[in-house]
Amino acid sequence: MAGIEEKMVDSSTTDNLEDAYADAMPEEVPAAEDGGHLVPGDEGEHDAELHEQILTQETMWSGKIFDVERMEVKLPNGRCSVRDVVRHCGAVAIVALTENGKIALVRQYRTALDRVTVEIPAGKMDPGEEPLDCAKRELKEETGFVAGRIAYLTTIATSGGFTDELIHIYLATQLSFEGAQPDEDEFLNVELVDVQELVDAVLDGKIEDAKTVVGALACDVMAHRLAADDALQGDEGSVA
Repeated sequence: MAGIEEKMVDSSTTDNLEDAYADAMPEEVPAAEDGGHLVPGDEGEHDAELHEQILTQETMWSGKIFDVERMEVKLPNGRCSVRDVVRHCGAVAIVALTENGKIALVRQYRTALDRVTVEIPAGKMDPGEEPLDCAKRELKEETGFVAGRIAYLTTIATSGGFTDELIHIYLATQLSFEGAQPDEDEFLNVELVDVQELVDAVLDGKIEDAKTVVGALACDVMAHRLAADDALQGDEGSVA
């Protein structure tokens, strides 16, 4: 079973982050100043010129977690090339914040890297499972926490050069502990650390897991936006 260790525990009262974090995300992404597009898709005037035409595709290998396809493609310049693509069912990751500003992290051994990593809770989606439902399930299984409130943060493509895997990241707050239920072949430890401690570790290059880097920096950005909004409201309130 996973154990929970709280590091740098501070019993002092801290600002509640739930409402602020849920409301801090922008409603829309602005267009680039040069008239380009910051969002993926075919909206850009010249995007169609970059597309590759798939001529043939074949499943080379099917595994427990992903499949591998080999494609022959026609490049924009007319030449042909071969692409090996890993097809993945998708996954979720959860930024789980306690009321006193701690974030839940899991330590687990990753065979591909041959070392123990520090990550936010995460897991792959079951066939037909919605990302939100998966996020709730994985949070409970890995950490034992149940979220009273959970909100979508962002989606990242883990390595678009060779895989279609997407990780949907959620923010979970109003946590209550009910006990972890890890898979029978899953061994991990859970830690609670200060958000700023995690952000500092990311900026110092000590955290290399992509979803954890994104989750930590998203928290940092939202915290700074909250501070800026509070300062602005304070200035407005002081005007006679």
